[in-house]
Amino acid sequence: MKMIEAVIRPERLGDVMEALAEVEVFRLTVSDVQGFARQKGQTLETGSARVETRLQRKIKLEIAVNEEFVEVTLNAIAKAGKTGPKGVVGDGKVFILPLEDVVRIRTGERGGAAI
Repeated sequence: MKMIEAVIRPERLGDVMEALAEVEVFRLTVSDVQGFARQKGQTLETGSARVETRLQRKIKLEIAVNEEFVEVTLNAIAKAGKTGPKGVVGDGKVFILPLEDVVRIRTGERGGAAI
């Protein structure tokens, strides 16, 4: 089992979720997050005030999958999350982590059956 964490642009969420549905990945958690990387933030102008922020709004997906779904999930996120044919700085990252165990609270099922 693996835990896949993906950080993507907010505007790519719909496309990524469609791509995941096409490969039959439906169970995921979506969080609104902020981060700092190569994009280095933005400047917001509100009336006469100018505010610089170093944080960019992103979407974080957390998806627990069995081994046979790792590559299809990764490929779906990478393809749908990319901006344009070559992608641009800030399109995001995908992290694949080992997942030791999962427990379904309702039934007590464990492991891959609980995913």
